[in-house]
Amino acid sequence: MLWFLRPSMFRRILSPNREELLVRERQRIAELTSTLSSFDAARDDLVTLASSARQLDELFLLVVAGEFNAGKSAFINALLGGKVLEEGPTPTTTRIHVLGYGPTVTHTPEAQDSAIDTITAPVELLREIRIVDTPGTNAIHRDHEAITRDFVPRSDLVLFVTSADRPFTESERTFLSTIREWGKKILLILNKVDILETPGDVAKVVTFVREAARDLLGETPEVFPLSAKQALRAKERDLNSGDDSALVASGFAALERYLAESLDARERMRLKLGNPLGVARHLTEKYLAVVDGRTRLLADDFAAIADVERQLAVYREDMAREFRFRLADVDKVLHEMENRGVEFFDETLRLGRVFDLLNKERIRADFERQVVADLPRAIDARVHEVIDWMVGADLRQWQAVMDHLGKRRLEHADRLVGAVGGNFDLDRARLLESVGREAQRSVESYDARAEAARMADSVKQAITGTALVEVGALGLGAALVHVAASAAADFTGIVAAGTLAALGLFILPSRREKAKRELRAKIQALRERLMAALTAQFDREIERSCHKIEEGIAPYTRFVRAEREHLEASRAALANLDDAFSRLQADVDRL
Repeated sequence: MLWFLRPSMFRRILSPNREELLVRERQRIAELTSTLSSFDAARDDLVTLASSARQLDELFLLVVAGEFNAGKSAFINALLGGKVLEEGPTPTTTRIHVLGYGPTVTHTPEAQDSAIDTITAPVELLREIRIVDTPGTNAIHRDHEAITRDFVPRSDLVLFVTSADRPFTESERTFLSTIREWGKKILLILNKVDILETPGDVAKVVTFVREAARDLLGETPEVFPLSAKQALRAKERDLNSGDDSALVASGFAALERYLAESLDARERMRLKLGNPLGVARHLTEKYLAVVDGRTRLLADDFAAIADVERQLAVYREDMAREFRFRLADVDKVLHEMENRGVEFFDETLRLGRVFDLLNKERIRADFERQVVADLPRAIDARVHEVIDWMVGADLRQWQAVMDHLGKRRLEHADRLVGAVGGNFDLDRARLLESVGREAQRSVESYDARAEAARMADSVKQAITGTALVEVGALGLGAALVHVAASAAADFTGIVAAGTLAALGLFILPSRREKAKRELRAKIQALRERLMAALTAQFDREIERSCHKIEEGIAPYTRFVRAEREHLEASRAALANLDDAFSRLQADVDRL
């Protein structure tokens, strides 16, 4: 059975209203566990949440923490009334000691956790409360401090022991900040006050500790000045005498009186129920901050994607505008051919050349030499200039995208957002890297000559396909001339020149004007076909280039958009849970 569905020890003593509160708390913690799991939260955080919730099924857990040599073990021995724990001037506690009730004193390593020892003792206090002794927070062995930090979230109440000879050190401040984040109730024990000379000195140290704790924790905790060693000696000496004056003088009686009055069953229940709520609220706030951090980072990613999209839009516009100017160069070649054709007809279709008009092959040859002239080379040159320009622009656009994504990698190479468990930052960095590498490979492997040849062949096929002719292995310019020359031979009527010559002085000028009109019409049709074919192919090539870039960054784009949806859903769930935990805490406080 899942831990949040198991019967609780509280269910035997809770009223129906408090039973309902406990059920709600378990349900919300289960929801938080599910949300954090789907968010790929750190495993340690999930373990901490589960551990704190499991405490609902166990006895009240009182954790004693503090720097090594502050007298934690001596304090616990005084609390128990006997030397159950080893004491010494060096770090004596290197493991977690969980003290519970037993008929004899025993030390047993916990099978499921190599860092925990279970200690039993025949002390009545331990029938209702478990006490945990932790390694020093500033121990030489840093793993000892980690053990303590990991165990604190499971506590119901923290007794933090500081020493009168070095009260509230910097390491103690740091550790208390961690406890504060988990929302724990804290009592401060100022131990070893017997080394201070006067009550005034004690009061000064107590005031210092209280004010420093208030500044750190945002509230003023209870501070109990005492001498654990004197208290233990008093308990051992006066066990049967009934004289507690020495215990009162040690300051320990005031602490025990406070614990007896404040930690009654009702207060223990309130702290017990509040323990997992504090952990849950801390983790909720922590991962809300992570969500917000990732969302801010994704906003930068969306901006990067938007920048690429804007670049492509500008690229399309710039290319379209530039293409119109370059088409004018192609049109100029056709316009020059048209002018040569008009001059040819003016020179050829006249009475003085009647006999020349009878030689159809000569007229055809003159037409091709004078009118067609170097049209194949000129068309080839102009179109290849357009193609080279397109190939260069395509390469520059790839380079621009690669540079932009490269800057993204550099800007966020050291960002730690998302490092709190999960693969968010890793996946995002990997995608940025892979997309950048793909762009780099595309640039490095870009064969401008091969790309130009491919594009020229595509343009040629588009043009000749529009003209509905087969030109075989002819070049682009030759293919156009093939279309133009064969059409010109038909539409000019030159092949019927013998008939034209017989029509007389008045008919020939009208035929000459008709021939020029037909030439202009045919060249215009050729111009329109050529421009339409070039424009259509240009549009296809631009879309092909942009699609290639969009396809290259698609994994990154999909990740960013999917992650944003996931973050939005996670934030909504966490915000709702944060509100629910706040309401639960208010209900617990009213118990």
